[in-house]
Amino acid sequence: MCDYNSLIMIKDYGKIVVKLAELLEKKNMTRNKLRTLTGIKYETIDRYYKAKNIERIDADFIAKVCFVLNCKVEDILEYKND
Repeated sequence: MCDYNSLIMIKDYGKIVVKLAELLEKKNMTRNKLRTLTGIKYETIDRYYKAKNIERIDADFIAKVCFVLNCKVEDILEYKND
C-alpha cells in the first residue's frame, strides 16, 4: 500500500509583490491620471494599486504602465522569496 501523503511535497516558492502604489507616489501621479493616460479601467488600476484580488498578471497592463510611467517591469513587480 502506498502512502500518498509521503509523496506530496509542498514548497513555498515566494511571492510577487506589486509596487504600483509606491511607483505612483514616486512619480507624483494619481490612479485617475494613470487611467486617463493608459485607457485602463480605474477598477483594474485600483486592484493593482491595492495589490488585491490579482490572480494573474496582465502583460498588456504592465506594458502600458511601463510606457506611460517610463519605468521597468521590476519597478512595478518584485519577486520575494521569504
